[in-house]
Amino acid sequence: MSDAAQPTAAEVRAAAEAVKTALDRHLAAVERRSGEDDPAVYEAFNQLAAAAEVYDELLYDRYDEVTPFEIPGTEDALPPYTGPEEPNALSVLIRRDYAVAEPQRLLSHAQRIEAVEGEDGPAASGTIHGALGLLFGEFEPDEIASRHKEFGLEEGDSTLWVTAAEEPADPGEWLEAPFEQVDPQSVVCRFDVSAVFDDVDDDDDDEDDVVVVEDDLDTDLDEDEDLEPLDADRR
Repeated sequence: MSDAAQPTAAEVRAAAEAVKTALDRHLAAVERRSGEDDPAVYEAFNQLAAAAEVYDELLYDRYDEVTPFEIPGTEDALPPYTGPEEPNALSVLIRRDYAVAEPQRLLSHAQRIEAVEGEDGPAASGTIHGALGLLFGEFEPDEIASRHKEFGLEEGDSTLWVTAAEEPADPGEWLEAPFEQVDPQSVVCRFDVSAVFDDVDDDDDDEDDVVVVEDDLDTDLDEDEDLEPLDADRR
């Protein structure tokens, strides 16, 4: 980072003061809490986490130093649950992000899918968006998640939310806008995966481990005589 883009010492000091203020507010809210899910404590917690994150970033940018603070993930910062005590229905919302890391590998898999299906009409496998349509039409999302590198994809962030409801939705009720009316206070639990939660050294170790595991899996799969044609000639 250039000197012009670095925060000033005064900005770092102000961020430190904001952390102190947020600490006092959080303690005061905890001392006055009215119950286990007091919204004032929840709000003070979020303010403290935000202030600590800003201070940590400015401290690193200015002085190349870090704090011992670990900002909890969003799972620990959910608002108080106000959904039904005994839900009769639930919704599972999943988002997984990918980058198209190896377009040619993706196109090659799409061409093989198209060749096996033998559909007439213009080929869809010649474009990235067409290849993605073929891929997700052929494989379940969970299978794509477990084999993403094989398909030329690179994992990004992912999240899974489980929300509770009194009654199941009517057929077709939310199909036009499936993610617009999610109430955070109806979330029973959520699970987030992101590189921002990982230590850099751990990331390097994990990547090495994944390569070894995939090599072993590919060897086993190639020797399996019962595989479908799409998998039999995998490289």
